[in-house]
Amino acid sequence: MSSSPLSIQSLTHRFEAGTVNEKLALDRLSLELPAGQFVTVLGSNGSGKTTLFNTILGKLIPDEGRILLDGEDITRQKDYKRALNIGCLYQNPLRGTAPDMTIEENLALAYTRKASRSFFAVNRRDNRYFRELLAGLDMGLENRMKTKMGLLSGGQRQAASLLMATIAQPKLLLLDEHTAALDPGAAEKVMHLTETIARRDHITTLMVTHDMDYALRVGSRTIMLDSGRIVMDLSGEERARMTSGALAELFYAKGKR
Repeated sequence: MSSSPLSIQSLTHRFEAGTVNEKLALDRLSLELPAGQFVTVLGSNGSGKTTLFNTILGKLIPDEGRILLDGEDITRQKDYKRALNIGCLYQNPLRGTAPDMTIEENLALAYTRKASRSFFAVNRRDNRYFRELLAGLDMGLENRMKTKMGLLSGGQRQAASLLMATIAQPKLLLLDEHTAALDPGAAEKVMHLTETIARRDHITTLMVTHDMDYALRVGSRTIMLDSGRIVMDLSGEERARMTSGALAELFYAKGKR
């Protein structure tokens, strides 16, 4: 049994299998993530990034292979069960939150996934905890606990969504271009918060990005997908020597294949 928090073993998935439109989306893909490692993921459209995330989340069941989370085989586990241990944040700040509910209510919804079986079973201590977490975002949201999520700016909402995704301290955090829709200033702030929270809580993280600078600057490892396979895996000195320009050349060369 693997000791890695996330172990992906020979994962294969085909769309429209057995038809003329058959598409091999994942081709015996294997990946091991040590505890607390932050990995950035590159890949052109159709490289397998979304399919990989969807199989981890349980939205797709692979044709072959296994997915182990903290040693437990979750390959065919229901998505709502594995969601207790996997946090996810998407590109669209509107996704994954309840816009007509307050910041406090959204955080309570995320927090009580593990803290209690009953929705909104939060006490004053929990409320103070939410306020402290929001204060750490340095966006003034700790004074807007009763504000509806739909009234926040994109950067504020994505920062609050990041707290929702990590408040129950998941074993794995998946980030799907979560800063791509933000203006540069907000993107930098949310990315800094992401690194801070992942490091502080020692959360194993996979982050899809098309930003070559983020791909090399954030985390400690960079992988590239192409045709459902990992075609590049950089860490240590090799990653430190790589430039964003050279990485972009490799990326676009793979995309033209």
